[in-house]
Amino acid sequence: MVQPSGIHSRRAALQMLDAVLRRGETLEQAEHSALRSVRKPADRGLALAIANETLRWQTDFDALIDSATKQRLPDDAKPRMVLRMMLAQTLRLETPPHAVIATALPLLAGGPRRLAHGVFSTLIKREVSLPAAPTLPELVMERWGARAEIVAPGLFDPPPLDLTLRDAGETQAMAVQLAADSFAPGHLRLARGEAIEKIDGFPEGKWWVQDLAASLPARLLGEGEGRHVLDLCAAPGGKTLQLAANGSSVTALDLSKRRLGLLKENLQRTGLKASPLRADALTWEPKHQYDAILLDAPCTATGTCRRHPDVLHRIGPRQIEEMVALQRGLVERAATWLKPDGVLIYAVCSLEHEEGENQAEWINANCDLAPLAITAAELPAGLQPTAEGWLRTHPGMLADEGGLDGFFVARWRKVGD
Repeated sequence: MVQPSGIHSRRAALQMLDAVLRRGETLEQAEHSALRSVRKPADRGLALAIANETLRWQTDFDALIDSATKQRLPDDAKPRMVLRMMLAQTLRLETPPHAVIATALPLLAGGPRRLAHGVFSTLIKREVSLPAAPTLPELVMERWGARAEIVAPGLFDPPPLDLTLRDAGETQAMAVQLAADSFAPGHLRLARGEAIEKIDGFPEGKWWVQDLAASLPARLLGEGEGRHVLDLCAAPGGKTLQLAANGSSVTALDLSKRRLGLLKENLQRTGLKASPLRADALTWEPKHQYDAILLDAPCTATGTCRRHPDVLHRIGPRQIEEMVALQRGLVERAATWLKPDGVLIYAVCSLEHEEGENQAEWINANCDLAPLAITAAELPAGLQPTAEGWLRTHPGMLADEGGLDGFFVARWRKVGD
């Protein structure tokens, strides 16, 4: 039997969603095996787009499905998963309904095709639509409280492409050349769509991909002036590149061999200098103390939900608790590696209070570090620090301009001996 065109993309998307929602894998982990048999780049891109939009709008898709069924389908039922994908294609990717039906129903071979066809057709006849912002999963809304309402508008679309320039002095010229917006010296924002390698300046190493929010921790260390800086958990290297470009002597430590390989590739492409080091920060001992340490700590990464919507469905209290313990262990060790008056930056790309605000309070109470408040003058794009002198970003910020990843950043100075 001849399969309809596009069935391989849909089957791969279904495999990825099953891996995320049933096995708790990241979408990045799931795509390697799911896309193995999908050869064409356009088909691979479609599979990823279907999976991402399904996860981004899943709560709203489920509400629509439930409105058209007499008996509620189980959350993990295959027909529900396929219906979510069908709605993602119609309501988000603007795929014609007949093409959606032709490529979705074969996924239910031997199963309730008639049910899926009937539910989908009912919703199409109703001319259903989606709300102005995705509805977050119930457990996420419970964790984030009032924060959920302001985060959701930033999740409507996948994010644009942010670049950090090797030479901030070229910001204006590069913005004109690439038809980009800029919210800070050394930052450019481009529309999505073009392959990274084809953007002007890539071969020459003039820039690297880095969300504006992700660039803020290194910006808060200021000019390097030859200072010895330790970038903990450094790979794939965006912050290392920033620090090196600002004149710091950087040791870039990470445990992952693969991710350190990416860091080394980025150093080679940009021509910047740093000292990559593979080691476990929980057991490694430095040979000397540092003028500054940037700890972009391992975290749940819920702040990246606008580009990785799978985190909305995978992360719960257990993962948060595990990360909190790891982060505290890293902070305790890093604090001992600072010279007197040295500066520690703690950052996480998480929207969880436990990993951000609560950790800063714990550091204040338990470490020999004095808070060093972040000021509005140090921040780009009109961002403001909190009353405590911390920085909190989230996807709802700058939503009309493409939003920001969710980050928490705080800064301390080592109490002099």
